Amino acid sequence: MVNKNPSFVGKVGNFLYLFSFLFLLWFVLTNTLNPEELFTGISISIVLSLILSNNYKKLGLPPLGIKRIEYFIMFTLVLLKEIVKANFDVAYRVLHPKLPIKPGIVIIKTELKQDIAKIILANSITLTPGTFTLDIKGNELLIHWINVRSEKKEESTKKIGERFEKYLKVVFA
Repeated sequence: MVNKNPSFVGKVGNFLYLFSFLFLLWFVLTNTLNPEELFTGISISIVLSLILSNNYKKLGLPPLGIKRIEYFIMFTLVLLKEIVKANFDVAYRVLHPKLPIKPGIVIIKTELKQDIAKIILANSITLTPGTFTLDIKGNELLIHWINVRSEKKEESTKKIGERFEKYLKVVFA
């Protein structure tokens, strides 16, 4: 017999959505098929999903949908690509005899509304070598950049945050 109670379905859906998100995040970060690592990732994802699924709406997480899942997967792939590109860029700068860097702090704008979306954007920027999020204030992020190309807010936003934000806008719409 299937339970058609909407609150039950919502709780199960929230649990499955959170579990999928957390485990996918775990897998991307660990990047291993080692059975012990997978078991640990599944276990931690289950425990966190059980705890957080009751507070799903408070976290600012959107309802599950195919389009959101597709955009989250694309976001993850873009993040990985940008991390690899930035690693090569930073390695080049470190190994170059003249150390071609122009460090500085820039401000970028975000159109994201939910706090969790802004945090994911900030962490994505920090995970990308050469940039580090220092603070989030309202709709602005304070970023340390290893090679400042422009101090103009619009140009810095385009260079640093826009590549991630266009996917996060859909995921958190």
